[in-house]
Amino acid sequence: MAYSLYLCSLNFVLTMNLISDINIISQDTSPAQADNVRTTGDSNTGKKRKLYIESYGCQMNFADSEIVSSVMFDAGYDTTSNIDEADVVFLNTCSIRDNAEQKVRHRLFHINNAKNRRPEMVVGVLGCMAERLKSKFLDEEKMVDLVVGPDSYRTLPALLNEVDEGQKAVNVFLSREETYADITPIRLNNNGVTAFISIMRGCDNMCSFCVVPYTRGRERSRDLPSILNEASELINQGFKEVTLLGQNVDSYKWENEHGNVINFALLLEQVALLSPLLRVRFSTSHPKDITDDVLYTMARYENICNNIHLPAQSGSSSVLKRMNRTYDREWYLERVQAIRRIIGPDCGISTDIIAGFCGETEEEHQDTLSLMHQVKYDYGYLFAYSERPNTPAAKKYIDDVPEDVKNRRLTEIITIQRQSSHESNLRDIGKTYEILVEGYSKKSEDFLQGRTSNNKVVVFPKKHYQKGDYLEVKVLDCTSATLLGESI
Repeated sequence: MAYSLYLCSLNFVLTMNLISDINIISQDTSPAQADNVRTTGDSNTGKKRKLYIESYGCQMNFADSEIVSSVMFDAGYDTTSNIDEADVVFLNTCSIRDNAEQKVRHRLFHINNAKNRRPEMVVGVLGCMAERLKSKFLDEEKMVDLVVGPDSYRTLPALLNEVDEGQKAVNVFLSREETYADITPIRLNNNGVTAFISIMRGCDNMCSFCVVPYTRGRERSRDLPSILNEASELINQGFKEVTLLGQNVDSYKWENEHGNVINFALLLEQVALLSPLLRVRFSTSHPKDITDDVLYTMARYENICNNIHLPAQSGSSSVLKRMNRTYDREWYLERVQAIRRIIGPDCGISTDIIAGFCGETEEEHQDTLSLMHQVKYDYGYLFAYSERPNTPAAKKYIDDVPEDVKNRRLTEIITIQRQSSHESNLRDIGKTYEILVEGYSKKSEDFLQGRTSNNKVVVFPKKHYQKGDYLEVKVLDCTSATLLGESI
């Protein structure tokens, strides 16, 4: 078997990557992840102007960039993957950690060098960083022409007209109603197999470390018919998998004209019923809100993937209280037990962990390590605490864990997670899984990759298979990040 070239690699798309500085082990793009970058693909419909977007961070940002592309298409713009031919350049930004913002600033510096050569090029900052820093980009740093928050993308054409007239433009109004439900996203740089569907926007949880409620506003849910229509359109276009997105999908709530309330369990069921050939995933769940009804719905429908991203953030009840997570260690473990009991022991569970939160003692850190040993996560998104300005944690607590202690604790967390991930993959050797082919592996076009229902990446020889095929793959070997198999 020609698998040796893979055995030392941890660099497949959608597999776990140990990233220095931010120290993330990731298999997919977490709503907390700030280090993924995606750019627009190319569309050539004859429009006179070209739009280039770089999207940073989470799945919600990537989905928002598809909304922006749709708004801009209607305003006369095609998309391009080549920044040098763009008339308008947008950076859709993330504020989850300081490192994410520094990356954007560094990127803006290079883009401004290009703008000095092409002064007619318009540069804009969108998203969470735009919302947090607002007009600072315009007034103090003078790096961009417009600044637009996540709820103001409908106004982009009008704001660009202001820029064309020689003005700087800004709109960072946060809405309590905007869901962009009536806008059909333009799928950017996609594989034609998997797609995101935003089902809600904003967050009401007010975790003390998090900027999301301040950069994305209060929580509001999109109406059910628009979600089902978008999913149906994707099916008609040949897509085979959708991921339902929200900061906290389990708090989805929409009421129809008859007063009937649709919760997340009912929404999940309605999407699954659209087609048995459509795989359905979702992200992210909050431990305080995920219900047995959701778990029973997952168990009832084979096309709802058996994978739950259930961020713990810490294994210490006292740290969780300071984080304002509104659950304790015992509650979290009960939810994990319910997942194992209702869906089964093979349901994939992933997590977010923050090392070195304000006031974290060594004993509290050991509580996190013991939680990880007890749950045995399939993969995780692991971070050292990064204080964000104006959050409750920044106002109430002192960021008093020394950096060397944070890094040592994070290393210990990563070590446990890598061991758990490898042990989980070793248990899959000899098993056969249904795989949805998503495309070529990163290392060779002689191999394809896809994911199991519980979200593990499998690499296997291409043979005659194509993107979008469902096939049975037997696992023959693994790394700590990837399953290696053979179609049967």
